[in-house]
Amino acid sequence: MNKIWTAGERARVALNLGKPDEIPTFELEFQLSEEFFGYPLDDPRLHGSARASLSAKEIEQAAIDLADKYARVYGNKTAIEMGGSVLSGDPVKDAKPGLDYAIIPVYCPEWWDVTSPVNIAFRKRLREHFGNTRLFGGHGDGTFAIPSGSDMYEFVYRIADEPEEVLKQAETMAKNAIEANKRQHEAGLDVALLCSDYCYNSGPFLSPAMFDEYITPFLAMICKVGREDGMFMIKHTDGNIMPIIQSLVDAGPHALHSIDPMAGVDIREVKRLYGNQVALCGNVHCAALQTGTEEEVIASAEYCLKYGAEGGGYLFATSNIPFKGMPPERYDLILDIWKKRRKYDT
Repeated sequence: MNKIWTAGERARVALNLGKPDEIPTFELEFQLSEEFFGYPLDDPRLHGSARASLSAKEIEQAAIDLADKYARVYGNKTAIEMGGSVLSGDPVKDAKPGLDYAIIPVYCPEWWDVTSPVNIAFRKRLREHFGNTRLFGGHGDGTFAIPSGSDMYEFVYRIADEPEEVLKQAETMAKNAIEANKRQHEAGLDVALLCSDYCYNSGPFLSPAMFDEYITPFLAMICKVGREDGMFMIKHTDGNIMPIIQSLVDAGPHALHSIDPMAGVDIREVKRLYGNQVALCGNVHCAALQTGTEEEVIASAEYCLKYGAEGGGYLFATSNIPFKGMPPERYDLILDIWKKRRKYDT
């Protein structure tokens, strides 16, 4: 009898450099919920003055309703058939089938506070829907990212004038992230999405030597403890990672995301160099999805599925996220390609 795989099992195998029956998919965030399903992945009752007027019971119900939206967006028929869903009916007529993500990005309004009644109700309801058929992921980074605007000057001056203070801050940030990830894991989070961006299209915002001083050891701390605690660690950064890719791999994440083709990062080459050391996620060309031709979109998705997935250790995804303003039919197109080519035996 053939094994029946869940999407979550596929992700676990792929993140451990293995080859499941099918290539799993996910995104760090999905911003096209209204375009695809008719409603945002949010609930206005959980914000501001609207929330202030609600009772505790009404707030809990809003969190449950939000989890139900997540289940419709990210789930699929298989989860329901396997008894992993308590969803009874869909109020949106003729809704599209769910996205079938292997890793569900869990961002309720109070995702950072695992003791919040909103967070507790939200996550409990999600588990009632999915059981263990999916992995849950959330932000978990605690390393320096590219500073914004004038903050760049301040950061550079601090490295020059107060290097020891910057290192102390880096250590504190990493320790705080480690503790936060522990709390999140205990509350049911399976995957830490390490989303500090390090690179422009031209390369990293720090030289490789400075990167290894101010970021690599602290990223390694976060990854090491997360692994020991049983979490999967996915390191995201856009841009040209090639000057620092060895450092990223050495830091010990399970996977690298987004393998950015807009910065000239070729998933075929990364797979050749590091495919036996770290799993890969992404590489579908977001600029092509936004403004390119249909042929360019198809070529990018097929290239990733051919070279990224070769031998296992790959999760299909865009090179950023399906962002607001991306033509929904373009994202639909790459999902169709993935569905046709996701099986390893075809």
